[in-house]
Amino acid sequence: MLRNLFVQFLRDARSQRLRLFLTVFGLVWGTAAVTLLLAFGEGLQQRVLVSQKGLGDAIVINWPMRTTLPWQGMPRGRAIRMTSEDVERLRGEVPEIARLSEEHSRRGARISWNGKSLAVDLAGTNAEFGEMRNLIPRAGGRFFNAADLGERRRVIFLGDQLAEDLFAGGAEPVGQLVRLDGVPFLVIGVMQKKDQDSSYSGRDKDRATIPAPTFRALYGAEYVDLFIYQAADVSLVPTAKRKVLETAARRHRFDPADEEAIQVWDTTEGLKFLGTFFVAFRLFLGVVGALTLVVGGIGVSNIMHVAVEERTKEIGVKMALGAKPRFVLGQFLVETLFLTVLGGAAGFLLSWAICAGFPALGLVEYVGTPRISGQVAAVTTLVLGAVGLTAGFFPARAAARLSPVEALRM
Repeated sequence: MLRNLFVQFLRDARSQRLRLFLTVFGLVWGTAAVTLLLAFGEGLQQRVLVSQKGLGDAIVINWPMRTTLPWQGMPRGRAIRMTSEDVERLRGEVPEIARLSEEHSRRGARISWNGKSLAVDLAGTNAEFGEMRNLIPRAGGRFFNAADLGERRRVIFLGDQLAEDLFAGGAEPVGQLVRLDGVPFLVIGVMQKKDQDSSYSGRDKDRATIPAPTFRALYGAEYVDLFIYQAADVSLVPTAKRKVLETAARRHRFDPADEEAIQVWDTTEGLKFLGTFFVAFRLFLGVVGALTLVVGGIGVSNIMHVAVEERTKEIGVKMALGAKPRFVLGQFLVETLFLTVLGGAAGFLLSWAICAGFPALGLVEYVGTPRISGQVAAVTTLVLGAVGLTAGFFPARAAARLSPVEALRM
């Protein structure tokens, strides 16, 4: 039966080449529109998320500031100054925290090597800072460890652009001795290049980092400029924020409700917003692509209506000879689905070729790499199948409902 239906389809296709081509082209264009819009939407989402995580992976950044509320007889406007010991105290009193680091900062420090000197933004941190901030060392280098902090070693970790500017002659930075404000430091690592679209004290590619104990000994820093932490799970961040504020309030005697005493930048809130935004954005792109595919489906429906009208007598003869309505219905549905599969397959191939060749255009940095994921393929297939069935069902039903006598008269 399927063989006969296929032979019938090929016979009709030969007599309607132009109409068939235009119909299949509409399906190819519609399928490519759905697939490419979803693929580019997914690529853009991944690009934005990677850039967002260049600042850090779900970190919470805290700046001790000034009180804005009076508390227990003390006036507002008091400066909150936290030490390294205050920060470490949070580790024991807030179990939701998985990683924690203080940060000291100094702008305009002078770093020099082989007669070349540069002004650099300097940070003093602990060993967990690198993991939280995605400061991944290049091959052959490393970030700080516990021994570096415990022994106050004079070691330094460089941003990739800073290393390139300082060692412009092509020398390998790791293992070199540089001078930081006149004091020798050993370069132990250089950061891998990373995407970063936000920062709070300059891009990491231009910064240098040394162990916090070394920073305090070198510059006499008594108080931290800020501290950052990472919760064991993103869902624990609100609890961790509340407990951190309460712990600091008890130790420094300010109102726990005074959220301005310690200013907080919760990067997980931005990630939640981006997640919601891109769900809506990709849904919009999917709807636009689906509507384009529906236009192609209308073309399929039209050509099948024409086919039914041109083959009315043929349908009447088949039904007079004993063909049941479901045979006629199945014949036109199979033809419609064959057109849909043909156009859909060609559309997928076109989309795959565009996605594969897109990185060569050099635009990945701006819009990401389009990717036809399983989810994109599944959505496109479902939309394509729904359009194909809908486009073929009504002409097929009209053909199946024809009366043999009336069909033979036409």
